[in-house]
Amino acid sequence: MSHDPTTAALLGEHIALDEAAQALLFTDARSANTFTDEPVSGDQLRAIWELAKFPPTAANTNPLRILYVASPDARARLVDHMSDGNKAKTASAPAVAILAADSEFHELIPQLFPARPEMREYFAADDDARDRHAKFNAILQCGYFLLAVRAAGLAAGPMTGFDAVGVDAEFFPDGRLHALMVVNIGKPGPNPWFDRLPRPDYEQVVRFI
Repeated sequence: MSHDPTTAALLGEHIALDEAAQALLFTDARSANTFTDEPVSGDQLRAIWELAKFPPTAANTNPLRILYVASPDARARLVDHMSDGNKAKTASAPAVAILAADSEFHELIPQLFPARPEMREYFAADDDARDRHAKFNAILQCGYFLLAVRAAGLAAGPMTGFDAVGVDAEFFPDGRLHALMVVNIGKPGPNPWFDRLPRPDYEQVVRFI
């Protein structure tokens, strides 16, 4: 992706990532709509998590849970819940993940935040606070997950076009997990993306007080 001279100079001088890494993660990366048949290995999927687990969540609670829909039967069941425009993409992607928020994330607080183990009891006693915390922080982790997919040299196709209630009933019937996003993963296929859409200018989104 080309930049105007000012942007290129800023990225070159003030961003620690080199140009190739910037392109891999941000400037050239796109949400893919088609994928090749090249499989995504279990080791690649493991590596994605081993990178995505490091960025911050509140109190290190890490409420994101990932379900890889690998078997043909499970894939077909998921496709049934996808919006019509997403069915073919999900059916054909080499790997598909359901990203979900764990409403019982607080059970791991003594392990993940040992300085404040009593927070487990706080969240156990407040369903609304627990649900808000789980959703907000898991959504943060969805973004980290997409960047980790790109860092693995793969393309991600994140989608919210699906019947979340149906997916929860199908794959998380105990009510503990709640689907936030379905992500297709693989090498980009023929005509994988549309033309890049505009982004807002710095002056449109940033101000100082």
